[in-house]
Amino acid sequence: MVGSINMDLIMGTPRLPVLGETILGGPFSTAPGGKGANQSAACARLGAAAVHIGRIGDDGFGRQLLEVLKAEGIDTEGVLKTPGTSSGVAQICVAGGDNSIIVAPGANALLSAGDVRQSEHLFREARAALFQLEVPLEAVAEGLRLAKAREVLTILNPAPWRELPEEILSLVDVFVPNAIELSQCAKTANRETAFERLLGSGVGAVVMTAGSDGAYFASDHLSGHVAAPVVEVVDSTGAGDTFTGALAVALGEGRQLAEAVRFGVCAGALACTRLGALPAIPRRPEVDDLYERSR
Repeated sequence: MVGSINMDLIMGTPRLPVLGETILGGPFSTAPGGKGANQSAACARLGAAAVHIGRIGDDGFGRQLLEVLKAEGIDTEGVLKTPGTSSGVAQICVAGGDNSIIVAPGANALLSAGDVRQSEHLFREARAALFQLEVPLEAVAEGLRLAKAREVLTILNPAPWRELPEEILSLVDVFVPNAIELSQCAKTANRETAFERLLGSGVGAVVMTAGSDGAYFASDHLSGHVAAPVVEVVDSTGAGDTFTGALAVALGEGRQLAEAVRFGVCAGALACTRLGALPAIPRRPEVDDLYERSR
């Protein structure tokens, strides 16, 4: 895993405020997060030997985040402390089952290609390598190159969206956007056309998360849709990260794409039944149970 590590500042609110408006909200809580840390934790909780490469600040949040990663069983050898810099922070407002998020990257923005090269040995035994876009593109690109050189399956979750050079797309085996990110990348709102364009750019497979509608997927050989099981939604924060981590675990275990997507959809659905991002990630037995019941 090459990715971000944040502290989430979570506030419940009856609705999201409009520009210039102040409303009363609550309750308030903090929880470890960041797309990278969430996906690493999902991999670890679902049975994988997870390794994280990233940066934290030299503040109180950084110390807490490092301890949380270790407690999850994640190898933190590649997590570097950044003197004089704050750790990444995400401000999350939760209204019903929806959320609004602002991220201050902090130390995440300083992860370099050199940092990733320094951890090159951590790619040697990997079955899958996960990436997102909450760290600099140069770090993502270097990680993708190192993984491909070792024939490691590469998975990119393009969030938050930014323009991607062709080189990065050509190094991606599985591209995992949501509907908005898919249309931004392929420059069309038509899902099938977007899938065709991305596959034509060199991406091996595309898996689009669709919230309560589950997920859609396509490769050169097949395409399909996996419906989401019905659950009581408490907070959707982190559900996409849980899905992506679960997808990586399933593919790393040798499951075919359709079954891996089903496993990811079940994990993501369960994450929606609890508050927070990383704290809401389910454990392997409950995902296996829902997977079997949903087949």
